[in-house]
Amino acid sequence: MARPARVLPPGAYRAYLAPAALAEILGVIAWQGLGLRALRTRQTPLLRLADGEVALDPGIELIEHGAGGQAPRFSPQGFPLPERLTLVQAGQFGQCLVDARSSREYGVPVNAAAERPASLEMAPGALDIADAAAVVGDGLLVSDLWYGNLSDRARCAVTGMTRYACLRVENGRAVAPVEPMRFDVSLYDLLGAGLLGLTRERELLTDTSTYEQRSTTTALLPGILVRDLPLTL
Repeated sequence: MARPARVLPPGAYRAYLAPAALAEILGVIAWQGLGLRALRTRQTPLLRLADGEVALDPGIELIEHGAGGQAPRFSPQGFPLPERLTLVQAGQFGQCLVDARSSREYGVPVNAAAERPASLEMAPGALDIADAAAVVGDGLLVSDLWYGNLSDRARCAVTGMTRYACLRVENGRAVAPVEPMRFDVSLYDLLGAGLLGLTRERELLTDTSTYEQRSTTTALLPGILVRDLPLTL
């Protein structure tokens, strides 16, 4: 980190994304992508996945693990919530999150306090997190991402900034920090054909926000190795 920062040309770089970086991307998608209302109104950025037009890597499994997080096991209206919901299984769209409003509107039982995950988990893989730089070879180590937003709903694409602790990797070794750059990537590429592996270790990430009230949201995620992380500016 003490070395002069590198300025990289725009392009696609092989990269390891730490759990916190993955959480930023999934958080943008999950905020409006996994609820029943978004699916029924065709507003979800995961529409092509839900319609079966595309699939993620077969190793991708996302669950809402109510029994494994710290959020209450009941909704604000008092509905009991299930221990586990499978949101994505073997790369295919699974169950939707249904809050009390959508339950009343669409006649489906309540299974969530809100239509976004409160206790998201992703299944692990086989990579060793200690070997992240070695398996990248030539590319980037990305510890975190910032200011994520949807850039293209149809492509399920997220844009944001690399900012801090993004390191250039050469010959399997981190050699220098990288000047902040903008990324723009489709989840269908990141967790689809472009996914090279998931770490066996997972990190429990807790939301520390206190807007209106203290957050109880958590995410248990692995790191991911991807073929291409597009950096645009």
